[in-house]
Amino acid sequence: MTPVSSQFRPATTQDESGPQVGDYMTVEVALSVMAGARAGHLIVRDDDGRRTGLVTRAQLTAVRDGSTYTDRIRLRELADARLSH
Repeated sequence: MTPVSSQFRPATTQDESGPQVGDYMTVEVALSVMAGARAGHLIVRDDDGRRTGLVTRAQLTAVRDGSTYTDRIRLRELADARLSH
């Protein structure tokens, strides 16, 4: 399995503040949102608005710099990879 599986933190009751994005967003766009908001993390929500996790700039940068990265990887794929193992 690729390192993507460890790049997504599950939903918790901590870290509730900060920008919130949909899980359909690509890694590249998420990094751009993070930079624009000057935030260190993003809260990720599914299509129903439920929180599915939290990603940090370091985690997304690691995914982007990985050998299996493509510009089509979405945040939900990071969660799917984590949940499948």
